[in-house]
Amino acid sequence: MIDFIRKLLKDRRGNVLAIACACMPLVIGAAGLATDTIEWTLWKRQLQRAADSAAFAGAYDRAAATNGATTNTPTAVCRDLSVNLHTWMNLIGTSPCTGTVGSYTTLTYPADTTYTTKQVAVTLKVQQSLPFSSLFMSAAPVIQASATAGSVIQGGDPCMLALNPSGTAINNSGNTTVTAPTCIFYSDSASSNSAAAGGSSAITARAVAGVGGIQSSNNWNVQQYLPYSPALPDPLASITPATSDMKCAGHWVTHGQSSTWVNDALTDGVDITTLRDASGNQANCFSSLSVGSNRTLSIPPSYTGPIYISGGDVNLQGAFSCGACTIVLTNSDPSSTTVGTFSSNAQATNNITAPTSGTYKGIAVFQDRRATGGNIDKINGGSGNVISGVVYFPKDTLWLNGTGSAVSLCSMFIANNLVFNGTGQIAISAASDASCSGSNLPTGGVTVVRLVA
Repeated sequence: MIDFIRKLLKDRRGNVLAIACACMPLVIGAAGLATDTIEWTLWKRQLQRAADSAAFAGAYDRAAATNGATTNTPTAVCRDLSVNLHTWMNLIGTSPCTGTVGSYTTLTYPADTTYTTKQVAVTLKVQQSLPFSSLFMSAAPVIQASATAGSVIQGGDPCMLALNPSGTAINNSGNTTVTAPTCIFYSDSASSNSAAAGGSSAITARAVAGVGGIQSSNNWNVQQYLPYSPALPDPLASITPATSDMKCAGHWVTHGQSSTWVNDALTDGVDITTLRDASGNQANCFSSLSVGSNRTLSIPPSYTGPIYISGGDVNLQGAFSCGACTIVLTNSDPSSTTVGTFSSNAQATNNITAPTSGTYKGIAVFQDRRATGGNIDKINGGSGNVISGVVYFPKDTLWLNGTGSAVSLCSMFIANNLVFNGTGQIAISAASDASCSGSNLPTGGVTVVRLVA
């Protein structure tokens, strides 16, 4: 027996098996840890994606809310989690979320910084046992993911703003050349192609931005594409023409025993300062405005204030100039939705400078929001056209086209839809330009929602 044991100790033929048996715990442990690491990484990635998406949703809600209010932000975050949380594990912590979503750990609103405002921070946590590590751990590990999103100021002032929430709200075609290197084209449309540049158009701008997508094009010569940005609010939404301010020029028309005051038109060759309303006051309201071909209408410097057009159209074919006035398309009848359109043909020469004070400061052309909408207003390119101020058609489509060289300095065009076509050339300067100091154009940098932490 003793001899057998001695022979067995000297026998080397079983060393591989012995070494393999000794190494098996290490091999099994390594495989188990690898499996746990892969599973932990997957859960972490799923959780981080959900946190990023929820923070985005909350920041978009705050960006759209008045003054960055957080009233509906928890609802937006919870809704996003219900759609984009792709783990089978419930979140841990306290939360206003209900239903099958589980709960997130924290929802906070960090203070504004120099460059980021309306921030939303979301932290998510899950606690789940790992297959191998749980054999040696008394408690399951907690996996955490945090994300912070907010509105980041991109800089630059918009000089084009399309208010339509759908469709291609800004459309450039033909051979139009627009030179606006210091300002931004902005579309409030949520369409997948919210702003387009096609044909042989050449659009130079600081950036093109939109609530929806923007398809890149060689026709765009921009520093940045800013798709999926918060909607830009209408900067003139608070302005409503007051019918009490309208003093309509006209004449009495007698029918039988009654007389009716009928508004007169403002036409070329007329001195506006000589026109009076029914009470003898300086008139500022007219049934329409027209300047014939090769004709001239100049508003003298002594006339200040708006020129109200009650229910009629503006049709400019000759030369029209006004050094400090606003053309207001509205209706003196407060119950009427009949509001006229604006048309300036290719032979017209317009020189309109907005006033620097009063209700309509900084506004060159204003359409009342009572308009039924759906019409087309046209500013066709004519040699030497200069419009300084806001051109505002919130319910209509504004066409800027023609065959001339239309120059627009210190301007902002706001319309339901903006269409640039023809072969016209337009040059625009932003409110932030030194040359536009004192222009009273609406300001405010365009913001985009971005992850900041």
